[in-house]
Amino acid sequence: MRTAVVSGYWGSGQPAGAADLFDAAERLEFDQVWTAEAYGSDAWTPLAWWGSRTTRVRLGTSVSQLSARPPTTLAMTAMTMDHLTGGRVLLGVGTSNPQVVEGWYGQPYPRPLERTREYIDILRLVIARGEPVSYDGRHYQLPLTGGTGLGKPPRSILHPYRTEIPIYLGAEGPGTWRWRPRSPTAGTSSSSRRR
Repeated sequence: MRTAVVSGYWGSGQPAGAADLFDAAERLEFDQVWTAEAYGSDAWTPLAWWGSRTTRVRLGTSVSQLSARPPTTLAMTAMTMDHLTGGRVLLGVGTSNPQVVEGWYGQPYPRPLERTREYIDILRLVIARGEPVSYDGRHYQLPLTGGTGLGKPPRSILHPYRTEIPIYLGAEGPGTWRWRPRSPTAGTSSSSRRR
């Protein structure tokens, strides 16, 4: 059995006792500590700050939002943290929802599952550092198609601590983000609240 704890989102200031939470997770030999982001504090800064107090517990993002960072930026961040922590990073990624993606990031919310697949493909290519990264997807093109033409496929100059960082998906199926009120005859089943 694995044990984990989540430090949560920030509101008007850091969560009360967050540093103690990381210390306790380390001392009590929890397996994982996770941080979160929505449209306030990011997941990576607290993970690095409080995670630096630990030596054993694995550190994860729950979740890093796709629209907040290009896949190469997230790969660089995860690889850097993986080096700093001696291979303890767990990379949780997700699409968020249209309200955040369009409202906060000012980006379209197209085909989230397809976009996630492409994003993960690129993350894995960058982290593995097997060859220069090129990708020709519907949502991501590396190098950019139709740009100046000067972009060339590079390979990360950072050699990975691990060529495979565990990636966890916070994903939902098509249409699941839309709230639909329960019908009066739906009973108490939680599955009837969201479709």
